[in-house]
Amino acid sequence: MNPIELEWQHLKKDELAGKMFNDELELAYAVIDGVQARGEKRNHSTKRVKFNSNNSG
Repeated sequence: MNPIELEWQHLKKDELAGKMFNDELELAYAVIDGVQARGEKRNHSTKRVKFNSNNSG
């Protein structure tokens, strides 16, 4: 298993479990908050990175 897969597994189990989301944006913010919370618990710094999307097909 890749390290990111293990983190995603813990994020789902520990931070997102039992929560319902009205749309993808609400889920995205919950994931951001969960990553930050996991980082703080483990004394790791986190940094958001914005990727530019290219919508040309």
